[in-house]
Amino acid sequence: MKGEKAQEIVKDILTRMDIRINGPRPWDIQIKNPQFYHRVVTGGSLALGESYMDGWWDCERLDEFIKRLLEYRLDRKVTSLKPLILWETLLTRITNVQSKTRAFIIGKKHYDIGNSLFKIMLDKGLNYSCGYWYKAKNLDEAQAGKLDLICRKIGLEPGMTVLDIGCGWGGFAKYAAQNYKAKIKGITVSKEQAAYARERCKNLDVEIVLADYRTLNEKFDRIVSIGMFEHVGWKNYRTYMEVVHRCLKDDGLFLLHTIAGNTSAKNTDPWINAYIFPNSMLPSARQISQAAEGLFILEDWHSLGPYYDRTLMAWYDNFIQNWNQIKDEYDARFFRMWTYYLLSCAASFRSGRNQLWQIVFSKSGISRVFRSEGTLFV
Repeated sequence: MKGEKAQEIVKDILTRMDIRINGPRPWDIQIKNPQFYHRVVTGGSLALGESYMDGWWDCERLDEFIKRLLEYRLDRKVTSLKPLILWETLLTRITNVQSKTRAFIIGKKHYDIGNSLFKIMLDKGLNYSCGYWYKAKNLDEAQAGKLDLICRKIGLEPGMTVLDIGCGWGGFAKYAAQNYKAKIKGITVSKEQAAYARERCKNLDVEIVLADYRTLNEKFDRIVSIGMFEHVGWKNYRTYMEVVHRCLKDDGLFLLHTIAGNTSAKNTDPWINAYIFPNSMLPSARQISQAAEGLFILEDWHSLGPYYDRTLMAWYDNFIQNWNQIKDEYDARFFRMWTYYLLSCAASFRSGRNQLWQIVFSKSGISRVFRSEGTLFV
């Protein structure tokens, strides 16, 4: 496709979204390389992200620019871009890209890229999931509020055993052990997370294991999974629920905290897959409920999506403000990649394209778990 034709296509599309090329407004795109048009028209969302990483274009408010693209549903309206994702779709249908043998790829590619990065970006507890901003004044309060909300939703009491699937850097494990005197076992597929979590929880009743969830086979009073289900994959949703079912005591509760999409999908955005979360996939409400059907009773479904926009913007602010502390460990292209990641994800929640849910399941009904009257799911 010739450059003039590609530019005409891009200009026409952006005009419909109230985005001007080289315009004066914060969400207007500033083109630095004229080859941008051909690259994006032929390469879709992958090329859009890569060309930003390469410095071919800029935008003062990248989050607002992406929000407009997502609200317009460009993926549905520009049919010329659809063939570009066919390979990703075919791959996920034929192979199990989240199989047990591939489970540790996400750990190496994302979570092991440097604790120093996550320390400057996240809250002091290194919680890498959506905060609960109800009455919170800052990120630390929002994350502490989220952890306490989870503990209250599952009715956590001293001495209870808890399995934390995808324990991260041990934020929940430390909080639950310190504040609720629970006994925690956390699993992760990241070596860096496991080492860090063990060190921070070494004086608590916490065990951190480097393992895939499919290897688990012991009973717990409660099970939580905070921001890990996005790595399970549609081929494994039922297997995941079966593992949780066999590991949860009959009178136990399971809380699933996950990012989700509005429609069922079997692949993910090509740029996110290539640069941020390889083999990741967002579940839909139908996929979650079908995977749990016949195994669990769905007790509570809480939508927290708007809080993730605020959480991501807080992470972005921390990343920008503290970048000089770690800039010698990463290059300029990484800086632009990480910027694009955080702001495009914030835009996805702001536009309503992504959701954040906390779902509570039981095996035998809440009345079997809580025999006295009281308020649950506060």
